[in-house]
Order: sequence, then structure tokens, then C-alpha cells
Amino acid sequence: MYQALYRKYRPQTFDDVVGQQAVTQTLKTQLLSGHMSHAYLFTGSRGTGKTSCAKILSKAVNCLNPQEGNPCNCCAACKSIDAGTCMDVLEIDAASNNGVDNVRDLRDDAVYAPSQVKKRVYIIDEVHMLSISAFNALLKIIEEPPEHLLFILATTELHKVPATILSRCQRFSFRRITPEDIAARLQYVSYQENIDLDESAARILARLADGGMRDGLSLLDQCASATAGELTAQRVYECLGIAGEQTCGRMLSMVADRNTKGVLELFNRLYADGKDVAAMIDELSALCRDLMILKTAPESGISLLSGVAPDSEARQLVARFSPGELVRMIGLLQTTAAGFTRSASRRLDAELCLMNLCDPALQMDAEALNARISRLEEQLRTGDFVVKQGDAVRQPNPEPAEELPPPPDDTDAPPQSEAEMPHDTPVGFWPDLAAALQRELRPPIKGFFNASPQSPVQGILRGNQVVLLCSNAFTLEMVNKRELMELIARKASALLGRNVSAKAVDRGAVPARNEQMERLMAFGREHADIVKIKQD
Repeated sequence: MYQALYRKYRPQTFDDVVGQQAVTQTLKTQLLSGHMSHAYLFTGSRGTGKTSCAKILSKAVNCLNPQEGNPCNCCAACKSIDAGTCMDVLEIDAASNNGVDNVRDLRDDAVYAPSQVKKRVYIIDEVHMLSISAFNALLKIIEEPPEHLLFILATTELHKVPATILSRCQRFSFRRITPEDIAARLQYVSYQENIDLDESAARILARLADGGMRDGLSLLDQCASATAGELTAQRVYECLGIAGEQTCGRMLSMVADRNTKGVLELFNRLYADGKDVAAMIDELSALCRDLMILKTAPESGISLLSGVAPDSEARQLVARFSPGELVRMIGLLQTTAAGFTRSASRRLDAELCLMNLCDPALQMDAEALNARISRLEEQLRTGDFVVKQGDAVRQPNPEPAEELPPPPDDTDAPPQSEAEMPHDTPVGFWPDLAAALQRELRPPIKGFFNASPQSPVQGILRGNQVVLLCSNAFTLEMVNKRELMELIARKASALLGRNVSAKAVDRGAVPARNEQMERLMAFGREHADIVKIKQD
């Protein structure tokens, strides 16, 4: 009969327990010195080894041939405890035996001396499930037990255990097992079971286990039984019905681009492929959390990442969001995930969540407004923004734009005839000049100069003068500085091999303010109280 991997590879000695060296070493020392307590309380998250250590301890105190604090697993006592036939070692599930009558029966039986082994051991799993009256009935015998009696209590919710019980037990806290330790154990089990487990797949399973070895082994069991051949990262994603690293990062990149259509198309394709909606929202939430950590601690935060996306991709994405946006996104994703338990349509909830992520303007609460302001602040600070051509300044009665005036005479170079003056920009001139300026300038001015067609500043060469065509009056005001013009003239002269000058003009040749800037300023005036709260 097939046996589940987490049962087959349950630790049999303290040395087999993964990731709990502090606990196991203390228990071994107590066993060697004979300074044993009469009651132990093991606490920690699920799958971290609490019940396994309780069973190992029950064998170690009764072993006829202990090996440096470990049970030998060969003597009659160890074999009977492993087989579950030892009447003196009892494992009780408090979830189903939580009444006062159950505890009274236990208390009445506990006074009798063991018949097969040296100590009578009671392992009470999920002890926090006992009722108050049951705890009170257990209190007296835990406080003054007979010499032959040992209690081992285990719980995942320590705060539910009464203080009167806690004060009478030695408490051992089981930490979450690191993904590295879980991945190493999965590789060992795979080797023993002839499972071809890829290293990247082992890391993914370890991350999904969330610190629990039992969960990791169960996931490995599930994927190995459903997949023939090599177990790769992609096959793990397909088997477990989750989105995967690349898909999650691509979806968040579309959110940064405000590409609602692309996000919904990707989500619907994943949904049609059978991906779990809750898992996708959880992955997005984990990735946003990673980005917030990188935002706060760019270097030391790498070790704290969940691994839902490659570190390189996380570093690229973090620059595309402001802290305010990430806080809002995490809150929205968490609220959506929490509502799945009572939702009539998870798909609809997830789609609404994604639309709100892409467009904060769909919500008018303070958090959405703060995210929008935070994004603008981040763009102005770094210079990472592009003014669209459609947002250029417009007049109520538009007139044909006038031609640029001819450049003034350049006193630094000899005059040239009209035929000798090149009016066309040399191929590669502006991209090369923009790249040279990018290396010299700092944000926010740096953001105005790039070779893309959407750049707010475009450069052309007219005779011996570089003319900077600014998309609007705001850009002209930011760029038209004497020091900057001198720098541009020097860089252009070095590229062309002759002396040239530089000047900046408004492409629209209209002194009116940019309409988008007017709207932004009006927006700021209307919400000045919220901005003030943010600054305070």
C-alpha cells in the first residue's frame, strides 16, 4: 500500500529533524543529563516538527539502548511506540476529545504505573482546542504528576492556552523552516524516491510550503504523482494551478503601464487555463510586498523576498511604483483575497480588483488619491516621465504654427553662406547627444532628454546652432537655463567637430500654460487638505 511521503519520511531521531537545531539540541542535552521536565509545550506553525519531536521524545525517554540522546529505534520499546501498540504512550487529538469528561478519564488512568515501558507519556495535539473546564481538570495533574508520567502538549495557537498551563510547562518554540532547508530535504527525498526534481522546481515548492516541511512534502507528492519525467518549475505551476513567476511579473508590469486591457486579457487566459484565482491574487500580493521591502531596504531586503519573482525582475519593477501606490495595491489585494470566502463570483471580484489596480481614478477615497499624488511626486523626483504629444499646449483659436526664427549670428565661428549651412540634422546626432547628456545630468532634468519620439525635448541642428524643441511651456521653463545651454553646446561641438551654440524654444510657440499642468494645479488646490495631511 502506498504511503504518503510526509509519513514515510517522518523524522525518527532528533538528528533527522530539519531546521529546529535549538530545540532538538536542548532536548538531547536534557535526556543525557537526566534533567527532564514533567511537562513540555511545543508551539509553532503547522508542519514544523512539533508532533514528530513529541514522538521522538516519547521513544527517547523509554528507549532501552539510547544513542547520545536519540532513540535507537531498534529495541522493543521503540518498535512498539512506532507501531502504535504501546499502551503506555498515548497520542490524543484535543480537537475531537476536548470535553471535561475526556480529560477526567485521562487523569484517572494517568495515576497507574506503566506496564510495558519506563514512563507513561501523553501527547496532546492541538491542546488549545480543550474547553476551559477541560483545562481546569488537566491543571492539577500537570502541576503535581506522578514520577512515571510525562505530558507533551502541542499547539499552533499559543495565545489560546491558559497562563496557568503555560507556567507549568517547559515551552519550546518551533521556528518556520527556511526555504533553503526545505528545498534541500525535498531534493534528498526525490533522490530516494527516484523523482527527477529540477532545482528551480524544488525552490518553488519550498516557497509554497511557507515554512512547513509537511506541506512541502505533500506538494512534492502531488506533483510527482501527476507528472511523468522531469519535474520542472513549469510543470509545478501547471500541476498546482498557479500563475507562475513570469506571468505574475508581467501582470504587474502591465499594472505599472496602466494597461487595463492587457491585464484583463492575461487574467482571462490564465482563468481559462484553470489557474486558481485566489493563488493569482496571493502571488500579486506577495510580489507587491517584495517591492515594498526593496523600496525600503534596497540591499538588505533581497534576503527577505518571498521568491514569487526572480530578484532581477523585482529590481526592475520596484522603480515603476511609488510607496503610496504599493501600500494601496497591497491593501486592495488583501481585501479582495479576504472576500473570496463569502463571494458569489471570485472571477468578478478579481477582475474588479485588477481594474482598480490599473486605474486608481476609479476610486475616489483618500488612499487612491494618495497613490496618485505619490506617483506624481516620484516621477518629478526621478524625472521618469514623458509628456504625451496630445497634451501639448493648445489655444482656443488655433493658428498655424510659425516657422522657427533663423538662428542669430554665431560670434564663435566664421560666417557661412546659406548654401554652406546644413539645415538637416545628421543621422544619429540627436540620439548621440541625448545619450551624452543623460550621462551628465541628474533627475529631474535628466528625464527630459532621451532619443525616443515621445521625449518632451527633441533636438535639431540648424546651421551652427542646436535648437531644442520643447513640447510645452513647462518643459521650456525647466530646460532653458544658461548652464544647461552651455553644456549642450559643448557636447554638441565635441560630437560635430566644430563650434555650435544651443537654444530652447517652445514647439507650440504659444506662451499659454500647458492645459494638463493647469488641471494638475487645480487638482492640487482642490485637495490641498489631503496633501497637507500627507506632508504632516
